[in-house]
Amino acid sequence: MINVLIHTDTRYPVNRKIIRKAVEETLKNNKASNLSAEVSVAVVGSRKMRDLSEKYLKDDKRHQVLSFSFEDISESRQGFVGLPDDVLRLGEIVLCWPEVIEEASRDDEMVDDKVYELTSHGVEHLLGKHHE
Repeated sequence: MINVLIHTDTRYPVNRKIIRKAVEETLKNNKASNLSAEVSVAVVGSRKMRDLSEKYLKDDKRHQVLSFSFEDISESRQGFVGLPDDVLRLGEIVLCWPEVIEEASRDDEMVDDKVYELTSHGVEHLLGKHHE
């Protein structure tokens, strides 16, 4: 069972079903859908995203999505720690709503499609897939 926790402010009309679908399908596509896992997704504004970027990435760049895994398996190669309740908590994905809207407009895409794409991208990072 995949549990998707979604945290958002009411001023961001994000489609929660799209976020759940993106998480579940990305895990399935990566042969990780049979897990008992949990992923947290937060939808924030520009100021919060900038604060996170400065604090954790030490940069002043604009980000549409950030991922914070509980353990980076690509570096440690040890995998995730087993918890007493047998739920694998992969980590948190943070979407910046104003950036999502802007990128969807710039790419001439539907907002839900952009939310799906960025959420899926975030899940892949939680699974240890990184890009240059």
